[in-house]
Amino acid sequence: MSFKVKDHYYKKAKAQKYFARSIYKLEEIDKKHQVLKKQDRVLDLGYYPGSWMQYTSEKIGPDGVVVGIDIQEENQKLSYLKNAKFYQKDIFSIKSLDDLEMSTPFDVVLSDMAPSTTGIKSVDQARSVELIESTLLLLPVLLKKEGNYVFKIFDGPDVQGLISNLRKNFKKIFQFKPKSTRSISKEFFVIAKGYKNESV
Repeated sequence: MSFKVKDHYYKKAKAQKYFARSIYKLEEIDKKHQVLKKQDRVLDLGYYPGSWMQYTSEKIGPDGVVVGIDIQEENQKLSYLKNAKFYQKDIFSIKSLDDLEMSTPFDVVLSDMAPSTTGIKSVDQARSVELIESTLLLLPVLLKKEGNYVFKIFDGPDVQGLISNLRKNFKKIFQFKPKSTRSISKEFFVIAKGYKNESV
């Protein structure tokens, strides 16, 4: 079953000229939870190879902007996206919006990042939680009040504690496993809406 899913979405992405099958995860999330809208300013953490950038660029339109950060070199095949900017940076090196040539916080922060995996489920899950906890420390600088944050995480014993803490900082929290996620995968997505940003 999982291989059929992989084949279907891989072939679909290739046919529609998207760089990865993960495009359909974001599409499902956005259709269900209305994360993105026209003219939004969006930050994509760990964007490479760029299918989420492709989807977001089209969704926000020419008056929006999507900024992609990744430690890998810029994917030059994305240069056709006129409302996109790219930075080859470690996201945890970002100290202010000036580092991204932005004057105001983002409407939406997206993260399809995953930690380096070991194949040991407990270790990988713990690393996934640590990665997200680290990104949450960046939100007071990066995400505007009432903004949305979407991130991937590996399910495990520590996740619900993380989500419970998130409720202090966001008005609404949703958990979602897109149909395009492989059936054997432990990953799912958290959609956090209405950031309370106490730093403002």
